[in-house]
Amino acid sequence: MPPHFTVTVSALLFLLLPFTTPTSFGVNWGTLSLHRLSPRTALNLLHRNRISKVKMFDSDPEVMQALAGSGIEVMVGIPNEELGSVAGSAEAADAWVKGKLVGFVGRNGVDVRYIAVGNEPFLTSYSGQYQSYVMPALLNLQQSLVKANLASYIKLVVPCNADAYGSSLPSQGAFRPELTTIMTQLASFLNSNGSPFVVNIYPFLSLYGNADFPQDYAFFEGTNHAVMDGSNVYYNAFDGNYDTLVAALNRIGYGQIPIVIGEIGWPTDGALSANLTAARVFNQGLVNHVLSGKGTPLRPGIPPVAVYLFSLLDEGAKSTLPGNFERHWGIFSFDGQAKYRLNLGLGNGLLKNARDVSYLPPRWCVVNPTKDLSTVANNLNLACSVADCTTLVYGGSCNAIGAKGNISYAFNSYYQVLKQNVQSCDFDGIGMVTFLDPSIRDCRFLVGISDSDASSSNYIDTPVFIAFWSLFAIVPMLV
Repeated sequence: MPPHFTVTVSALLFLLLPFTTPTSFGVNWGTLSLHRLSPRTALNLLHRNRISKVKMFDSDPEVMQALAGSGIEVMVGIPNEELGSVAGSAEAADAWVKGKLVGFVGRNGVDVRYIAVGNEPFLTSYSGQYQSYVMPALLNLQQSLVKANLASYIKLVVPCNADAYGSSLPSQGAFRPELTTIMTQLASFLNSNGSPFVVNIYPFLSLYGNADFPQDYAFFEGTNHAVMDGSNVYYNAFDGNYDTLVAALNRIGYGQIPIVIGEIGWPTDGALSANLTAARVFNQGLVNHVLSGKGTPLRPGIPPVAVYLFSLLDEGAKSTLPGNFERHWGIFSFDGQAKYRLNLGLGNGLLKNARDVSYLPPRWCVVNPTKDLSTVANNLNLACSVADCTTLVYGGSCNAIGAKGNISYAFNSYYQVLKQNVQSCDFDGIGMVTFLDPSIRDCRFLVGISDSDASSSNYIDTPVFIAFWSLFAIVPMLV
């Protein structure tokens, strides 16, 4: 039997929020970048676009310092790898709250509203690795927040992946059998403490991973593949997925708990279905759909409490294990430039670019046209083991610019990561520096960010994030 929690007055009031408060949009702010904007520049970008909510995956002190006094509501995160520690010891939970929160919150401090305890810890691919840590971590952290007099303001949540539940029809939604008990415990905890259920929904991944998935059903523009569920009709994957969760929550007795969309978006590169047009159509359709206030068939007139788009910026150092698109989810490129026309419904019109970004000098590294390229494979291996070459894969924006163009792109990416170091464009004499922008159509040859704009940990200059796919997938295509 799941543990019993007393329902507080604040929790009861929270349950009324979906009925009285319109949905607000925020963004996920990840920092796994090869060219990291300074937190101050990123913060200015948020303000320019009137984005007042951010979700983070850790509690980076440099970012937290920048957010202090900003008026932006923040969800900080505890990585999955740290769950075991806070779950196993009340002292460890106290230390986390003291070290990661207490020094930053308060008057003129960071407006932390949520702590994300883990990130998709029930993901099927984890094979239950983090599952046993979740409830003990929540209970320890809750007590730590009480001791720090923060429990009435800062709420604990657990972002869940949509693979935690499923069914052929939304109304039949249920959590995976092995998760039923812990999901009941989690929902009870969230309900008792006035916290929402946070879920990450990705129609793109449904389309990417299933050749039979109807493409028009992934968007909000109408479909010839509507799902009939009794008297309810589903015209898009988001509503169907959302109501599958609602049905699963209802099945365990918590069908009215508020829901927050922790991650949702569409990538712009690295796969056939990942492009600027699709991303714009999906994200604008999502914004319009949610802000219409129509809700879904199982929650009519009750849209999500909040939606956090994934993501603010591209992150060129992310793992490509899920797919090469992983580095291209940003609504802004790495340097804060809007990728496409998007209105977030925040009263600010279309997206506005970051200001006062300090770039490196306008120069690029390309292939010397007079050199023999028969030995270029090792140079490509080096470049793509350090830099991001995911735009070169099939379906990527730079795939079709020709072999020499692909090699030049890889060389330049490496050159910019190494801050245009004079030796980084040598490549055994094959590379050369040019002052003419070699960008072709949608394939943008980037110029890096200078140290005057970047933070102290702004870029990665060692091949830690080796993209092994590049060594075997790209090189044969180019030589």
